[in-house]
Amino acid sequence: MAKVYRVTLTADERAELEALVRKGTGAAQRLARARILLKADQGEDGPAWPDAQVADALDVAVNTVANVRQRFVEGGLAGALSRKAQCRPSKVPLLDGRAEARLVALACSGPPAGRAHWTLELLAGRLVELRVVGAVSPSTVGRALKKTRSSPGGWTSG
Repeated sequence: MAKVYRVTLTADERAELEALVRKGTGAAQRLARARILLKADQGEDGPAWPDAQVADALDVAVNTVANVRQRFVEGGLAGALSRKAQCRPSKVPLLDGRAEARLVALACSGPPAGRAHWTLELLAGRLVELRVVGAVSPSTVGRALKKTRSSPGGWTSG
């Protein structure tokens, strides 16, 4: 079966990869990818090993070799050596810096009438009342407060 993604390294790319592998310091994944590219090189100076042989020699999966070859062809040397960009962005935090500041100020203020102290449920309800956020759970409020040193008794001064 013919390879769809052929790795053909230039002399400069080959020298850069060999220097990276020879140096031996850096992320293990980056070094493994460099070794894969060196073994899979089908240029004039490359050994042009088949994927199965590269996978056996470097103790990686055959799919890993194929993926590295594909990323090299599509994204160049930097794209093959670095981590793949996240396809989905991370979840946006419900409480941003301004909302957290409002929460801390609220938690440090006096409790509502008839209460001895604030509860997480009361704080969450008050944030929704004040339209700081549309909806928020008490556990989210607790995690946000845990990041600060506003919890009485939670931290000691020495």
